Amino acid sequence: MSHIVILTGAGISAESGLGTFRDKDGLWTKYDLNEVATPEGFVRNPDLVHAFYNARRANCRNAQPNAAHAALAQLQNEHGGRVTIVTQNVDDLHERAGATDVIHMHGTLSGALCADCDHRWAAPLAMSTDDPCPTCKETATRPDIVWFGEMPYHMDEIYHHLTGADLFVAIGTSGNVYPAAGFAAEAQSAGVETIELNLEPSATANSFDTARFGPATRIVPLWVAEILGRT
Repeated sequence: MSHIVILTGAGISAESGLGTFRDKDGLWTKYDLNEVATPEGFVRNPDLVHAFYNARRANCRNAQPNAAHAALAQLQNEHGGRVTIVTQNVDDLHERAGATDVIHMHGTLSGALCADCDHRWAAPLAMSTDDPCPTCKETATRPDIVWFGEMPYHMDEIYHHLTGADLFVAIGTSGNVYPAAGFAAEAQSAGVETIELNLEPSATANSFDTARFGPATRIVPLWVAEILGRT
């Protein structure tokens, strides 16, 4: 395979202790997404939104990459062709495992964004409603996270990779959140082979040519070993 495009979702980081969103114990069963993950929620109660992401940032800092993250970094480093990693995750576990040029379509916990002038900078561990923008000095600081109702980042680049790939792999995704849920169908329509690696079939399971199910720390290293010819 000369170009492999990999999409990762919350399932790949679950075994590192970072919560998924839509399972029975997921984050959206504990928080109202309209209050902590929408622009409108931020306007209503920015202190609540900052507290939510400060806690997630602290959890991320304490988490460690798992075997699935490490396997993808190994694939990227040792595969003879190109490996592009696109993630819906806002953590940095791919990078800490050794992956490079990861495309974060939903932003990152490590980033801060000015809602007034769009300036971006490195977020401190704890952010506050009173934090001024380093550029315009307005107190409009928010996490650099794509919320519901906002357009994900890097979409033109992602679709360019999808339609030019030889293989598209989705790992640990629910298939419920668009536009990422449509990536497999987009790749298939371009004649790209598609594989799902997941704990269980996603909502878009019929868009994949083949699938393997199980914990990410087990099935991802096995798949990478096969691609690298080490089985």
